[in-house]
Amino acid sequence: MTTIKGARARARLEVTAAIKDEARRQLAEEGAAKLSLRAVARELGMVSSALYRYFPSRDDLLTALIIDAYDQIGAAAEFALRQPPRAGTDVLDVPLVRWTAVCRAVRSWALDHPHEYALIYGSPVPGYTAPQDTVGPAARVGGALIAVARDARRAGVLAVPPLDTELVPEARRLAAQLAPDLPAAVVVALVAAWSQLFGLISFELFGQFHGVVEDRDAFFGQAVARLGRDAGLHSLPTVQRVHDSP
Repeated sequence: MTTIKGARARARLEVTAAIKDEARRQLAEEGAAKLSLRAVARELGMVSSALYRYFPSRDDLLTALIIDAYDQIGAAAEFALRQPPRAGTDVLDVPLVRWTAVCRAVRSWALDHPHEYALIYGSPVPGYTAPQDTVGPAARVGGALIAVARDARRAGVLAVPPLDTELVPEARRLAAQLAPDLPAAVVVALVAAWSQLFGLISFELFGQFHGVVEDRDAFFGQAVARLGRDAGLHSLPTVQRVHDSP
């Protein structure tokens, strides 16, 4: 009985993977708004009723694709985060080196998977509302950026950026929600950097840099390094140690 159940589980995984692969192909050709379970079933030689046993609706299939995309881009960021800096890197430079590596990994994944990136960071799909299941996977890139700042704080090389007085309440709310162990001003800068990182990638991927930025790799490296410095990852001879005030 165990052998039979194992074979069924493997078969289900294989069919699920085939459905997702065909759906991704259709995303590339038609876009998410035109994704159709019937069309996927037809291309796979399945009857629609059989496909519904795997994904009861188009939205269920979209959610699975969205979670996969978030997990893949998050895994790329986390892999870069785990890589040690080049031997001889100055301790003050380590946080910014790691930060830039994470950002570059995110960009590389996006350029290699433009249609999956568009699914999660492009135009909303009409009639689709992402469920709570997508929140955790969507947070993985942000979590990697927070981890860089957290490690810099532990090493005593994280500076606290300035914070406008009127933003203090919102900053404290964000810090309590996202990273209570970091100064509120740092958390605000991290959220801004996270949004600007994907703005840079989207501008490049969706053509807004066409005729404007030519050396996009160098431009990206400079831009994300500045975002890191704004978040307190300063490569300076003297570094202000963090404190608990925003």
